[in-house]
Amino acid sequence: MSSPAIQSALAQMQTLATQAGGQVAKGQQVSTQVGQGGFAGELQASIQRINRLQQTSNAKAMAFQAGDPNVELNDVMVDMQKASVAFQMGLQVRNRLVSAYRDVMNMQV
Repeated sequence: MSSPAIQSALAQMQTLATQAGGQVAKGQQVSTQVGQGGFAGELQASIQRINRLQQTSNAKAMAFQAGDPNVELNDVMVDMQKASVAFQMGLQVRNRLVSAYRDVMNMQV
């Protein structure tokens, strides 16, 4: 991931953190609109991104093991960490969704 992409991701995370805390960052507006795909579309897109990261890291690891001179160990390790972090994040989101579903189902009407 390039440096501008990292900076962009960091800025997005900081904006989301301030919005989650109920504060609006200077010069920013809080958007409450939902994307066109809705929740299911976003969830599916996230799962596909996680899958792509895992496939990329596996492909680089296999290429490195096969002795490809264009693949370096540090790139393999970074891609494997990205895939691992993305998978753990997806797992935590799933756990939170299941917990929220159970809470809603246990509510008395």
